[in-house]
Amino acid sequence: MVSTQAGAGIGIANLPNQRHAIASKKGSNYTILLCGESGLGKTTFINTLFTTTIKTPKTYKRRFNNNTAEKTVEIEIIRAELEEKQFGVKLSVVDTPGFGDYTNNRDSWMPIIDFIDDQHESYMRQDQQPERQELSDMRVHCCLYFIRPTGHTLKPLDIEVMKRLGTRVNLIPVIAKADTLTPTDLHKFKKRILEVVAAQNIQCYTFPLESDDEASTRRNMNIMAAMPFSVIGSTDDVLTVDGRTVKGRQYSWGVAEVENEDHCDFKKLRQLLIRTHMLDLIHSTEETHYENYRRSQMETRKIGEAKVKTVTNPKWKEEEEALRKRFTEQVRLEENRFRSWEQQLIAERDRLNKDLEAEHSHIKALEAELESMQVGAPPKQRK
Repeated sequence: MVSTQAGAGIGIANLPNQRHAIASKKGSNYTILLCGESGLGKTTFINTLFTTTIKTPKTYKRRFNNNTAEKTVEIEIIRAELEEKQFGVKLSVVDTPGFGDYTNNRDSWMPIIDFIDDQHESYMRQDQQPERQELSDMRVHCCLYFIRPTGHTLKPLDIEVMKRLGTRVNLIPVIAKADTLTPTDLHKFKKRILEVVAAQNIQCYTFPLESDDEASTRRNMNIMAAMPFSVIGSTDDVLTVDGRTVKGRQYSWGVAEVENEDHCDFKKLRQLLIRTHMLDLIHSTEETHYENYRRSQMETRKIGEAKVKTVTNPKWKEEEEALRKRFTEQVRLEENRFRSWEQQLIAERDRLNKDLEAEHSHIKALEAELESMQVGAPPKQRK
């Protein structure tokens, strides 16, 4: 290794400033996927995270007026451009309304999985073209999976979906509405979730803890120790007992503060997503998840060959099953009707055979009587 002498610098130390200038001018794409059941505060959380209205919250009236007959998960994309200190971020928030809201949630995760894979596919197809100046990049850098604060453990649907998401995206489990649990119950709930994650081999997002700076190492360890993150979402300003105005929720017993680390892990999660590890989330998506997808596709496909789409829409599957059940029921009814007709025909045949045998016996009796009358008659006299 060759080092330059003091005072004889050649300027390579200015490279980080150059890279910062280029990044500031170009900006960055950042996509967050929100996954979880309705009513867990996903919209409120994302608005609280970026301190602006990224997505308009749904009212209860709008939520329950939706057509629940269409039992399928939708993909809703909200785009925004954020700028802070002349650095721009093209933010995309992907919501999944309808997930986990029905009695039968089988295959409800397929539209989400397909969306993540489709973004990798779209970027790979663009990357294979001769012209690649402006690539449209919607690859998901982070998936926040919101868990209902039951205080028990993960539901089977949560386990199944998290196992599938963890292999495709940086998965971060989030306990929603942490203010509905006591600190003791919340601690036990986190412990149970971590036990299930380890037992089911669910891959959650991890980042290097060690750093050249001791303070950064302690901060990283403190953030990682808080996973799964408990959050409270609120865009309302409330007044605390000591006279402070904070973001939080007002209760009869006091105020649940969004940015109070004694109440929830919102600050730690915000630090992870935006302030300290946004670049790591973007790079790990590029170098790990996208590369895994690209490698798996290149092993089975030719360059430029389109991906074979399989029909896995849950809505179509349910319609197909409903049609199959209806067809089976119709066949069963027709078979029962034909069987009934067959029994009626057999009964009618037996009755006619009996009548025929009775008539035949009657004819035989008449023939015998006629024969006996002919035998007993006197002979005719000759003239």
